[in-house]
Amino acid sequence: MICRPNCAACCIAPSINTPLPGMPEGKPAGVRCMQLTDDNLCAIFGLPERPAFCSTLQPSAEMCGETREEAMFWLQRLEIETTPTD
Repeated sequence: MICRPNCAACCIAPSINTPLPGMPEGKPAGVRCMQLTDDNLCAIFGLPERPAFCSTLQPSAEMCGETREEAMFWLQRLEIETTPTD
């Protein structure tokens, strides 16, 4: 599947628990990644600095839905469902 232009839901909705350039403590859920360009492309795509989480997250019809809003909702729900509870 090819990513929807100007979506970037996968670079905003989920948390990233490992350091990445500009975000040494990782990225909280719901926060725009500092590596997103103005046109919502990844500035470190294909580079070794890109977190493994990002490299392994692949677009799918289920995850991306029909709109950016559907993708955000699906990813936010996944974040909630996979967050460890104390």
